[in-house]
Amino acid sequence: MKKTTIIALLISLCLGTVTTNAQKRDLDNFRSPDKNGINVFEAPKDTATTFDGVQVRIGGAFALQFQNIAHENGGAVPLYDIGNNFNLATANLDLDVALYDGVNLHLRTYLSSRHHPEPYVKGGYITINKLDFIEKGFLKDVMDKVTLKFGHMENNYGDAHFRRTDNALAIYNPFVGNYIMDAFTTEVGAEVYYRDRGWLAMVGVTNGRLNQDAKGGTSPSTLLKLGYDKQVNQDLRLRLTGSMYHTAQSGNVYLYSADRAGSRYYYVMEGVDATSKGNFRSGRFDPGFTNEMTAFMINPFVKYQGLEFFGLVETVSGKTDAETDRRNTLQLGGELLYRFGADENFYVGGRYNTVDGELASGEDVTIDRFNLGAGYFMTKNILVKLEYVNQQYDGYYTDNILNEGKFNGFVAEAVISF
Repeated sequence: MKKTTIIALLISLCLGTVTTNAQKRDLDNFRSPDKNGINVFEAPKDTATTFDGVQVRIGGAFALQFQNIAHENGGAVPLYDIGNNFNLATANLDLDVALYDGVNLHLRTYLSSRHHPEPYVKGGYITINKLDFIEKGFLKDVMDKVTLKFGHMENNYGDAHFRRTDNALAIYNPFVGNYIMDAFTTEVGAEVYYRDRGWLAMVGVTNGRLNQDAKGGTSPSTLLKLGYDKQVNQDLRLRLTGSMYHTAQSGNVYLYSADRAGSRYYYVMEGVDATSKGNFRSGRFDPGFTNEMTAFMINPFVKYQGLEFFGLVETVSGKTDAETDRRNTLQLGGELLYRFGADENFYVGGRYNTVDGELASGEDVTIDRFNLGAGYFMTKNILVKLEYVNQQYDGYYTDNILNEGKFNGFVAEAVISF
């Protein structure tokens, strides 16, 4: 979408809202964009309603980091000379709209990102929790437990994407960086949810493409998710989910390369001629599959009072067009946090993340990352956090820039989300 079009849209929306005294900030069945949205996974489903005509909530997010990271490798390929300084400030614009009783719309635009300093639309979707627009109470017994979701949207594979940083929306992430193998993609598709007494089931289908056009065809990608989420008592919450993402002859697999916003670790393990825009996935790993990829992820989540654990076990297999045999990759991750103080406004914690996989080149590689982090919610909309990161690479060929590679250091981040 052109920049001028977005600006015109923003102006018209702002002018359309100044006639009201105040926006309604709490809309039905949306994940809250502030501290209240932490440890919320799928958007809530509530059959109660406060709908009273079309309601628009304009929100957004802003994030800024100071980076102090050093890196080195085996020396065969020279690395970028990283300095200690502020990164590019990132910003999001969100439009959340209650269109009808039980029908919501969400649209996110990246106003500034590492990969795109100019605004562009991430995607948007519609969710349907009631069918009252057909007839009052239509299929009520079914829709009390079912949610329909359609659009060009962030697809619901795994639970890690609910805790990741989405460009400027970093308030849900207790750390600064995302996982090494960052499962995130936006594709045109549909998802159907069934929720009952803590149980969750989801089936979805997409066209398997990141960039949309009418050229050629593609095999659809499928998603499945099954889980259980229960607040056992006032102190204890348990959640366990398993997810699958499968794509056949897509020509490219975007699950680990679709984040156009970019990594939080600027220039790490990049060459001397690196640019922020051209090397925006620094520190991440993509297994490089193009066809016949199947991924499974299991995520346990336990919160007892202020103590919180989130885990990740992921296996991926696939191949490229040139390969006859499938390759496999394993990712493991675990986060342990302790939230404390008034309303749990403080937290400290650690994360361990490792990836072990075989590349198309034949290299059998391992990447290990360890994070220590702490954060403070100044208000429910403002978070400051500090992180130490240490990442090491093993198994890469001598002439690979990642041979004997490692980086470590500190990153401080300030986040505003509303």
